[in-house]
Amino acid sequence: MSIRTTPNAEVARSGPLPQPAVGSDEPLLREIASALVRLSRQRGVSHPIYPAPVQNAYNRLVLHCLRSGVEPPGSIPEMVRWACDRPLARWPLDLPPEARGTAGTLVDPRTRLPHQLCLEWEVDAADPAAEIFENQRMLEALTVCRAADAPEAYSAFRCLLTTRPVLTGAELALLGGDLECGLLLHHIIRQCYEPVPVTYRSDDGSYRQCGRCRCLMVPLPGGGHRCELDRCRRDGTAAAAVPVRPDRSGLHQLSRPLRMFVTSPGLAENDIGTALKRRFGIDAEMWPQFDAYDLRVPLPGGRYWAVDVKDRVNPVLLARTLTHFRADPPFDRAFLVVPRYRFRENEAYGRQFRRNLPDDLAGRITLLDDRTFLRLVGEQIADRIVSRTEAGSLSPEGDRHA
Repeated sequence: MSIRTTPNAEVARSGPLPQPAVGSDEPLLREIASALVRLSRQRGVSHPIYPAPVQNAYNRLVLHCLRSGVEPPGSIPEMVRWACDRPLARWPLDLPPEARGTAGTLVDPRTRLPHQLCLEWEVDAADPAAEIFENQRMLEALTVCRAADAPEAYSAFRCLLTTRPVLTGAELALLGGDLECGLLLHHIIRQCYEPVPVTYRSDDGSYRQCGRCRCLMVPLPGGGHRCELDRCRRDGTAAAAVPVRPDRSGLHQLSRPLRMFVTSPGLAENDIGTALKRRFGIDAEMWPQFDAYDLRVPLPGGRYWAVDVKDRVNPVLLARTLTHFRADPPFDRAFLVVPRYRFRENEAYGRQFRRNLPDDLAGRITLLDDRTFLRLVGEQIADRIVSRTEAGSLSPEGDRHA
């Protein structure tokens, strides 16, 4: 729900948190981001005293401002207004320039929900409750599926989180009899979905889904609705709002970190898989060997490319937490693929990523946008066709028919 105040959400292949640079205020920023996300998850203001993590983050920000000779926010609601109105670059924090990300705010001023940039800093926080919970759900699903030797159940689970971010109460209950993954993982699935708060309900009592990603849209004060996923709001592909009706058991949606860090990149993964099939007739394997990486792309000559898809605002945070791909199933090259609109928003995205990539990964993982990756696949196939043609023209049979 939106951030409420009183007068007083990466899963696999993310490594341990790096230590911030000496003199950096990154720990304070992570604490503030965690506080903003915690406020947004409150279903109401049931107590005049803020949770200790929220109060502590505000107190630390005030102390930091006073030490820096800057007028601090006068209250926690004013700290939230800072997050809505001030781009991160204007906060009085000592941050590496690249770590500030693009010129955006931590909270959407219209919906009063944390932007993805805020969630990325919160997930990067040391031991945040949200990261622990979401990772536990994904890791538990992996563990159960491995124990049952059911990779197809894990793939179906990932597909569910990608394509059905919103379920009615009846639909959620019926998944318990689903043969693909519900019978095995229903107890985990139920923990991934949560009741939809009133923030998503329009004045007429209705709800709207984004016609593109199927996530719930947030009603705006002046009328209309807005999708909360960056891919729908920023890549220039608008989608109409589709009415959705709750049943007697209510309406449920994936928790916000799962929508941001599983549903959003999962849709990009599906787009790449669909494009590979449509353009080149390639059937890429999704989440092979229990999510060793996202796609295993077969190429001519018995080669395979491993692809991980990420949809992150900040390339610095992405690079810092990247780890080696698992070697099974084997592959010839490893790629990290990011939607093209991220490069349009930040023309230095690639350079910032490479400068912050751990030394042991340099030269081992290639960062590309999705369109460039598909073009590279096409070039590989075209080169193979040319090689076969040239080899045929040099064969004895080819000489006799010349």
